[in-house]
Amino acid sequence: MNTDRLKEILTQARHETAKVIIGQNEVIERALIVIITGNHALIEGVPGVAKTLLVRTLARVLGCEFARIQFTPDLMPADITGTNVFNLQRNEFSLIKGPIFTSFLLADEINRAPAKTQSALLQAMQERLVTIDRETHSLPANFTVFATQNPIEYEGTYPLPEAQKDRFMLKITMKAPNREEELLLAQRTMTKEAPEALLAAGSVQPVIQPEILSELREQLGALLIRDELVGYLVDIVRATRQHESVLVGAGPRATQSLLAASRAYAAMSGRDFVTPDDIKNMAAPVLEHRLILRPEFEIEGVTVAEVIQQILQQIAVPR
Repeated sequence: MNTDRLKEILTQARHETAKVIIGQNEVIERALIVIITGNHALIEGVPGVAKTLLVRTLARVLGCEFARIQFTPDLMPADITGTNVFNLQRNEFSLIKGPIFTSFLLADEINRAPAKTQSALLQAMQERLVTIDRETHSLPANFTVFATQNPIEYEGTYPLPEAQKDRFMLKITMKAPNREEELLLAQRTMTKEAPEALLAAGSVQPVIQPEILSELREQLGALLIRDELVGYLVDIVRATRQHESVLVGAGPRATQSLLAASRAYAAMSGRDFVTPDDIKNMAAPVLEHRLILRPEFEIEGVTVAEVIQQILQQIAVPR
């Protein structure tokens, strides 16, 4: 599979997804980057901006299974992973698999569950394995977690542990549509072309089989990135640990994520090589959720996005 074929598949996936998801082209693009690199994403947005619908649609487009977990304060780890139940007829324990045994998992409002339950995802996200009663079970090769957060409602929530946030490759922010897009949504809602109706009617077609995703990931490894750009990328991540307003900077996993995301962004642009702009475009979504600012700078109104832009302006771009 060459780069042209890779671009063709990604273009088809974007087109099919856009049939349902209106006016979120950048969001669709970043979600596809997460999927083809075999990583996970944290999606942030107010209720009603189609976070769940986005993941359901991507699962249909890429021919993968989909499952959703609504995180609540009383959710237990076994509700996610599953448990062994004694079968009276067979006189033995049988595994009842939880919703985590799927390809695309939507962890809805993940910060509403306590840390004990959130941690049930950690092994799965890192190793694609689940341990139940000391037995380890494999998850599908395309296992991808899309975890959602509400950015404005914090009552009754539990902050995500830093170790868990670091396992999300990107933070994807879904904003409300502009007037033209919302007008189109309103007009379509009154017809048979309402987004949910299109998905339910099968109007969205799979563009590939699930097993092809592994081939896409192998193809990304063939994309060229010059040594000078690798150094540039590393310098950006390291600068987050030295910036005066940053209390906790990005770790080495952020370097790996930025490298993979930059390659995927280049592939989606139809190129077989990475440019400095690819790295710059992916820096914010890769780094934003990994940085913790010093309290005194937060009080002054400094934002993580501003810090990342300052770093990008300070690091010299290789020629």
